[in-house]
Amino acid sequence: MNSPMDWALRPLKHYADFEGRSPRSEYWWFTLFQWLVYVVLCVLFFVGAAGSGPAGPGAFSWVVFAVGMLFLMAMFIPNLAMFVRRLHDQDLSGWFILLSFIPYIGGIIAIVFMCIRGTNGPNRFGSDPFGGERHLEQVFA
Repeated sequence: MNSPMDWALRPLKHYADFEGRSPRSEYWWFTLFQWLVYVVLCVLFFVGAAGSGPAGPGAFSWVVFAVGMLFLMAMFIPNLAMFVRRLHDQDLSGWFILLSFIPYIGGIIAIVFMCIRGTNGPNRFGSDPFGGERHLEQVFA
């Protein structure tokens, strides 16, 4: 059984791997991990900006901002690969990712796709990430 930390870091181990399948838990734990990093970076930025005086943000805040931008750019490929593997888990082509670029409703479509349960057992993109038949207690474990 995988721990939440394993699920959160697995996309980094498969950085640019667009093959195979990823379960919902992997996607959501990875998303939570990223949001926690962004929150910590924002807090550090504003703490540094608050302590720098009326001249504006100090050097510390700009370093934190640069680290945040680098993290954002570094996470682009793993997020793209994770989205495609989530689509594969539902037996959908990775090209469905283009639906997320529809103005106004694309984000909603993306969230819905990330919430849909994957197919049981193997499909054309690989074996089931949970190794077969899923039961309710495995989903919430």
